[in-house]
Amino acid sequence: MTNSSTKAAAFDAYAGNYDTALAQGLAVSGEDKNYFARGRVAWLARCLDRLGFRPRSVVDFGCGTGSATPFLRELLGNPTLLGLDISGKSVEVAERLYGGGDTRFMVQPEGRIDLAFCNGVFHHIPLAERAGAVDYVYRSLRPGGLFALWENNPWNPGTRYVMSRIPFDRDAIPLAPRTARRLLQTGGFEIVNTRFQFIFPRMLRWFRGLEPLAAGLPLGAQYQVLTRKPSPSTTWR
Repeated sequence: MTNSSTKAAAFDAYAGNYDTALAQGLAVSGEDKNYFARGRVAWLARCLDRLGFRPRSVVDFGCGTGSATPFLRELLGNPTLLGLDISGKSVEVAERLYGGGDTRFMVQPEGRIDLAFCNGVFHHIPLAERAGAVDYVYRSLRPGGLFALWENNPWNPGTRYVMSRIPFDRDAIPLAPRTARRLLQTGGFEIVNTRFQFIFPRMLRWFRGLEPLAAGLPLGAQYQVLTRKPSPSTTWR
């Protein structure tokens, strides 16, 4: 099998107990997957508001079992949502849990979209295939469309520890923020900003109000690189 096929088969095997395996790692933070899933989309929504960008169509690239789906619908104004994943079994679970109406899940994309969202996918993509994955997202976006890439911050020791506790993350190869930016720029994207989130675990939750002030520092467990597909007609405020 190719590397992609091997990864698809691996995540097919975890589709039925993905949440249990993920919770095994996240337990050390004191929070569950929904805390992080909502937090990522809420931060993205604030970024989009500052840009005056309201997506009517969104793709969740590497949607897995659809954990981000309810938050993407709720916090981004209920756009048309397409979830994509190479794991057919994961897509089946996502469709069963969240499919219907303007939300669909499949293995292949269709059409040009306003916004691509991607969380924790690229560290699972083999190094030789990452440029192709960026191109895949680039071609799915309309000119002026945005790509929000979320990844685990390898500079954060807590992140490294959490990944070591999650079976499907143990062999992953994290991307440093500068590596992610270079990969995206080489793929044709323009960098809008890079921000870090999730600094404080639950036991220090009283300090979480300070996190937006420290978002420019490489302290958080995850980071978002927000990028744009160039368009001559698009300007930022």
